Amino acid sequence: MISGQEINIKLAEKLKEFEEIKEPDFMAFVKSSVNRERPPIDSDFWYKRAASILRQISIRGVVGISRLRTRYGGKKDRGGKPNEFRKGSGKIIRLILQQAEEAGLVEKIKGKKSGRKLTDKGLKLILEAGNDGD
Repeated sequence: MISGQEINIKLAEKLKEFEEIKEPDFMAFVKSSVNRERPPIDSDFWYKRAASILRQISIRGVVGISRLRTRYGGKKDRGGKPNEFRKGSGKIIRLILQQAEEAGLVEKIKGKKSGRKLTDKGLKLILEAGNDGD
């Protein structure tokens, strides 16, 4: 059985081939969440986060930005006060989803459960990343 982390790494490599998915210039200066102290230092952060988001959508079905913000949040160190949970950056998640929409990997869903879901192209891409290890 292939682990989720290995799928994410392989999926991130496949996402680099899409011209619609690219890291914005501001990523050198922004943190990925309020609970972080510094911006991400990994040069492939954008592609790994995009791969992780696509995998979360494949697991959960229809997912909105708010639920993904909760997923990528964490405990904020407040010094002498107790740590508290903070949500992740909505801008990063929203931009990745918009880029994935342009690439045809996800689509918006309206209705009782609104959000975004994978298209057939997106599902095929994730399955290919999962089957590369075999």
